[in-house]
Amino acid sequence: MSQYYLGFDAGTQSVKVAVYDENMNCIVSSSAPTTLTYPEPGWVSMDVDEYLALTIKGMKECASLMKEKGLDVTKIKSIMGDGIICGICGVDKDGNAITPYINYLDSRTKDDVDLVNSWDLDIFGKETGNPEANCMFPAMFARWFLKNIEGFKENGAKFIHDAPYVLAHLAGLSAKDMFIDWGTMSGWGLGYKVEEKCWSKEQLDLLGIPEEMMPRIVKPWDIIGHLTEEIAQETGLPAGIPICGGAGDTMQSMIGSGNMKPGQAVDVAGTCSMFCVSTKGIIPELSKKGAGLVFNSGSLPDTYFYWGYIRTGGLALRWFKDNICKKAEDDNYYRVLEEDARKVPAGSDGVLFLPYLTGGINDIPDAVGCFLNMTMDTDQATLWHAVLEAIGYDYMEITDLYRSAGIDLSRITITEGGSRDNMWNQMKADMLDSRTVTLENAAGAVMTNCMFGAYAVGDVDNITEALSGNIHLKNVFEPSRENVEFYRKQYEKKTHLVKNTMKEAFEILKELR
Repeated sequence: MSQYYLGFDAGTQSVKVAVYDENMNCIVSSSAPTTLTYPEPGWVSMDVDEYLALTIKGMKECASLMKEKGLDVTKIKSIMGDGIICGICGVDKDGNAITPYINYLDSRTKDDVDLVNSWDLDIFGKETGNPEANCMFPAMFARWFLKNIEGFKENGAKFIHDAPYVLAHLAGLSAKDMFIDWGTMSGWGLGYKVEEKCWSKEQLDLLGIPEEMMPRIVKPWDIIGHLTEEIAQETGLPAGIPICGGAGDTMQSMIGSGNMKPGQAVDVAGTCSMFCVSTKGIIPELSKKGAGLVFNSGSLPDTYFYWGYIRTGGLALRWFKDNICKKAEDDNYYRVLEEDARKVPAGSDGVLFLPYLTGGINDIPDAVGCFLNMTMDTDQATLWHAVLEAIGYDYMEITDLYRSAGIDLSRITITEGGSRDNMWNQMKADMLDSRTVTLENAAGAVMTNCMFGAYAVGDVDNITEALSGNIHLKNVFEPSRENVEFYRKQYEKKTHLVKNTMKEAFEILKELR
């Protein structure tokens, strides 16, 4: 008799729910889009209760689909989810949200980030591997909640990420039992000891964050509770299913791509385009101030990785499809854009796109999104080609930094939604001067969650071996020497333009906004 495992991914753009069998074949799945609002320039807010509602909706749809196929929902043995590592809300004593959910796309904490960095402390880099505060860090969101949400100091009980919020509510937990897995813990950026997997009282005191408001730290496969009778009736699933501690989306995408030991590189081509490399621990050259990288703990024991990011990488693609092409309801339109863009030469006929739609980063904080160098011949295909190249150019800066620290980038695994665009995969091979590969099992994080769920209930003995045995290559893209040399020259020109020539222009544009 088959056994099943339910997993979900609470991502930026959607909530995916799926059920896998013991051979890690997806038998049913559901997906629904999330809602992002922009209450002020640079602000991006979401509703964590929407994540809960969409997850429950997906669970109900999966249960219904299983019954239609004659599959026994009572054979679902665990529930495991992942969510955004850089995003939190605040909850009251009952565990209900009383703040907006803010994630890495938001830059409302910029002034506070500058303040914290002006302290010039070494403890952050020493204990977390992250030497500086960043607008995307939940530690900074927590400070903002405490200062700006009226009554939060009196009524706020815990800070919580989106997946743990969902998992806790599925299990009927109150604030005192709220939790966070050790990988997602490192998504806080500051406030913890990355190697000891615990909160840092000294850091939290410096940041003014009450230690009692931090959730307890668990392992991803720890059973934190069981599905309540109320949720069971709402979803059509049986009550009592074990619920796991959950994990971070980036961590699970890394594992799902086969990145489980030092020296491996992964391009997580999702909403926040991220370029990750696994290490044995903190590398001083990559954790130095000004490097602009983030250091995290993985889901598996003794695994660590650095990542550089483009906050609006994948979101820029969605913005172009939805707002420019007016195809918000047609996800298949990405294929139309890819097909048309294949006719555009490397360099997009000189057109440049700057993907800073939610604000600048690092040494170009005032940068904004824009197209440059258009002519009467510029069409939609050229613009799309330029959008894809823009993310590649920002990746080139990150890979140069990794290579300077001795990281081998001869092969890069590409995961998430962007991996389905073969033209873009080849473009990245050329721009990054690396062999790029994609995987057969592109389900990524959700399937990995189900594997962890099987491990949690004892159906898998060795999680690393089980995960490794489930990785199969799909496509391989070799870099073109001609394009490698071309893109290097273009990158140098683009970097000088953006970081030097346009600084004054960005300042003036900021005044106009």
